[in-house]
Amino acid sequence: MKPLQNTLYVTTQDSYLFWENECIAIKVGGQEKVRVPAHALESIFCFGNATVSTPLIRFCGERGIGLTFLSENGRFYGRIHGPVSGNVLLRQKQFISASDPIFAARISSRFLTGKLLNEKNMLLRKARDIQDSDVSGQLREKAQEIAALSQDLTQPAGLDSLRGTEGAAANAYFSCFDLMLKAKDPGLRFEVRSRRPPKNEVNAVLSFLYMLLKNDMQSALEAVGLDPACGYLHTLRPGRPALALDLMEELRAPLCDRLALSLFNKGQLRKKDFSSELGEYALSDSARKTVLSAWQSRKREVVQHPFLKERIEIGLIPFVQAQMTARYLRGDLDDYPPFIWR
Repeated sequence: MKPLQNTLYVTTQDSYLFWENECIAIKVGGQEKVRVPAHALESIFCFGNATVSTPLIRFCGERGIGLTFLSENGRFYGRIHGPVSGNVLLRQKQFISASDPIFAARISSRFLTGKLLNEKNMLLRKARDIQDSDVSGQLREKAQEIAALSQDLTQPAGLDSLRGTEGAAANAYFSCFDLMLKAKDPGLRFEVRSRRPPKNEVNAVLSFLYMLLKNDMQSALEAVGLDPACGYLHTLRPGRPALALDLMEELRAPLCDRLALSLFNKGQLRKKDFSSELGEYALSDSARKTVLSAWQSRKREVVQHPFLKERIEIGLIPFVQAQMTARYLRGDLDDYPPFIWR
């Protein structure tokens, strides 16, 4: 099991990162601002304009510290990492199984079963918390609709059929997302899911959190020796971490959606924390730090894993699910057990 370690988020513009005496240090304007022991880090995320020294790049590659570069708004640019770990035979099985449409449909149905059941549980949880009986009834109705759709995943006809079921469930789930949103500012609404670009503040936060989850999942897959680019449900495309996208589907609702709603409902994010240009909404520097702090705190919370029956930190869930995928591909498990939030 890979231990949960810290992630260094560099959000200050014009930062300079370098390695010195087993530490990673950051200077801004020629003055050193922070110094972090390298053994405490698993990955570094650089947002916007940041310069990284060549010795630091070499050091990160040798130590297995992922170095990810993103725009100020969280758009992924690229990632530097060291040699791929793991058994070549495991990756061979992964590549062969990805070409088998029956296997691809079977494992994809498990990913989506986790996603739909987590969406259903999310709606039911919110329905219990909301006092308005009409709103609560609407959430329960959509939860039942998603539960019914999840039954179609037990005997998948193929990947196209699975994608159709997932799309129908997503429409039902997001159609009542506004009912769960009780933001302090009345102008903050979800409306519809919009990705590129995010057309309102809520979608901007969801996209940002999904990006953080995708990077964590990609790191987890690399840690267990799987290729993040070779997936099953998502179409293979150059530069696309298809398997990371597959596995994060089941974790979107409990890890990202729930946190986004909490940040807005508790007033931690307000309309003033966002800017828009040509219809694309983005978080301010302070809002981005608020989300990152909440994300890190959330990852330190402890839950019981439904399959392992052990209490683990939330931040370890991507690593556990990556490990379960590897065990299933090796034949150590009869089926892939999705993470279902209780």
